[in-house]
This record gives sequence, structure tokens and C-alpha cells, in this order.
Amino acid sequence: MTNPKDYLSQEEIDALLRQSAEEPSAGDSSTGFRVEDYLSPIEQDALGEIGNITFGSAATALSSLLGRKVDITTPVVSVVPFHELANEFPKPHVAVHVKYVEGLAGINLLVIKTEDAQVIADLMLGGEGKVSGEELNEIHISAVQEAMNQMMGSSATSMSTIFNRFVNISPPGINILDVAAGTGTDYFEPNEVYIKVSFRITIGDLIDSTIMQLLPVDFAKEMVSYLMGGEDVAASSASQEPPVPQPEPQAVIQQQPVQTPPETAAAYSGRAAAPQQPAPQPQPAVNRNLNVQPVQYPDFGSLPNMVADEPNLNLLLDIPLKVTVELGRTKKLIRDILELSQGSIIELDKLAGEPVDILANNKLIAKGEVVVIDENFGVRVTEIVSPRDRLQNLQ
Repeated sequence: MTNPKDYLSQEEIDALLRQSAEEPSAGDSSTGFRVEDYLSPIEQDALGEIGNITFGSAATALSSLLGRKVDITTPVVSVVPFHELANEFPKPHVAVHVKYVEGLAGINLLVIKTEDAQVIADLMLGGEGKVSGEELNEIHISAVQEAMNQMMGSSATSMSTIFNRFVNISPPGINILDVAAGTGTDYFEPNEVYIKVSFRITIGDLIDSTIMQLLPVDFAKEMVSYLMGGEDVAASSASQEPPVPQPEPQAVIQQQPVQTPPETAAAYSGRAAAPQQPAPQPQPAVNRNLNVQPVQYPDFGSLPNMVADEPNLNLLLDIPLKVTVELGRTKKLIRDILELSQGSIIELDKLAGEPVDILANNKLIAKGEVVVIDENFGVRVTEIVSPRDRLQNLQ
């Protein structure tokens, strides 16, 4: 027997119908702004392709920096007007702004969640990506800024490739985007509508979130136009390239004149004579028969006798050089550097009593031992680096 409560009443059905009629369609935002009103389907696809290529290389750079696998999925393109930023980002986010100074003219805004920024900062500082409830401090913000700098630098390099022009960016700036509090919105124009390109980003098992790119509509269209222009240029150049390699079949036919009738050879050579002027490619093949010999380098073993040319050497004797004595070296993580305090001891790579390096303008010239002269430190030279080794150190 069927329970009457298993069915919806007519009033409940009408309420559901009214609710579905009031909800916006999938292609519309709550304010009626649609991406189709600003970008054509071709422009949307082109912008998504640009995002795929540039953020693919950015993910590779971030993976190398963090030592973790970073995956970024296919982007989703939408629009966000300025007055809807508060609804789009109800909680504080970390916003990185990048200004293009060469090749492109515009500002790129990269927005990530605060929790994701904390994980990236902890990994940058040598941690395991553990997130505490604390807010981002200056050290964390600097670490995230450096990570974004590496990502956007790699992205700009990819843009240079796909746009066929050199693209350069200014050092990224970073701030906390809190629209409700009115902070972090300095790089947003009040009457601007922004194209939002959203990527799903995963970093190992630590982050499964969204990273968003905000572009002014005009700047997004400029990027698409450069991509389209690059394709047109490539297509036009490809259509002009086929006549160029035609002289190569001519060379093959000329090598076998016995198999070609005189009339055919004359007709073929008449056709091939036209494109022969703009085709300098066969010339490098002639150079292959040149007698190529290895370069003979002089023996620097006799360099101590070079003092014979004293007049020219005297011209250099008054040039000042900076002499440095290097006690030793070591490598430390950023976390170790930040934890240094008064009384900390740094272990170097040289053993006690081992000769120290003497450098002139940062080039190794000798080795010696540390001595005390009155109240000052000094160094006694115990070994002079050979001229051959000195020349190798100059490279």
C-alpha cells in the first residue's frame, strides 16, 4: 500500500515551480551578467587555451619550488562585475597583482584562498604544509609572493612563445583582498567588469581548491587578438613556404639527367626558375664540403713567461681590485635563516686548520692561513694558484 505522504501536494509542486522559475539559468549570473555578452565563443575558447598553456608552465614552476606534484585542470571562463566582488569573495583572499611592462599592457590579478596561501607558505619555508589557525604574517606573505613571482614569470615566458613577442612583467605585489572591509581593492576599477578564469588546483593531498585569474575585459580581448594574430601570421607564412623547397627536386633531377627526357627537363627547369631567387636554402649544402678543422688553442702552461711584455702590463698596475678572504661556505633553508638569533653557530664546509681562499674580484688567486697582526686579522699566503687555474676560474 502506498503512503500518501510519498507524493507531493499541488501546493508543494507549485512552490517548486516558482522557485525554479526565479533561479537564474546556468549561463547567467545572479545580476544578469553573462560571459557571452563580452566574449564570443571563439574568444572564450582562445582565452581558455591561453590559460591552459600559461598556467600549465606556472604549475610546473610551482611544483619544482615546493617539491610536490601540482595539477591544474581546464579553466572555466565567467564574468564578475566590480560591485559583485563582495559576493564572489565573501571571505578574505590573497590577491597577487602583476603588471605587464613589455609586450602587453594591462594588469593580471591572481586570487587564491587564504588557507591555500598558508599551505604554500609553509611548504616554501621547509614545512610539511600544516595549516594552523593563525593569520598570515609577513614571512608567510613574502613566501607566497616569491611563489607567485616564479609562477607568473614562467607564465610570461609561455606568453612570449604563444604570442611570438617578448612579454615581461613587473615584480608581483601581494595584499589581502577583503572586499567587505574595503581592503585590497586598490587595483580594481569601480566600473570595470572582469573576466574570471578559474582553475582547479591540487597540490599533493594538501590542497584541492580553486585559483582564480581576473582580467579586465579589454585586456582579455587584447590577449585573444594577439593569439589570433599569431595564428593568422603562421597560416600566411605556411601558405608562402611551399614554393621555397621546390629547388630541391630540381637538384635531384639534375643529378639523374639520363632518366629525364630533354623536353621534360627543359619544361621542369623553366617552371623551377621562377622560385629560384627567394630560395637561398641550397647554399648551406655546398658548405658541407668545406675543410673544417678544430680550433688550435695555445698552451697556457708557459704563462709565467708572459711578463716579457712589461710596457703593456704597466698600464694595468694602477687598477684597484677588491681582495677577499673566504673562511668557508654553507647552505641553509629559509627557515633556518629566520631562526638565527644571537649566539647561533653556523657550521662551514672547511675543516679547522684548512687553508682559506684568497679572492681578487671574487676570483680565486691563492690560498693562505689566518694570522693576527697587532689587533687586526691578516692572512699569510701559502699557495699561489697556477696561471692555468686562474684562467679557468675566470670563465
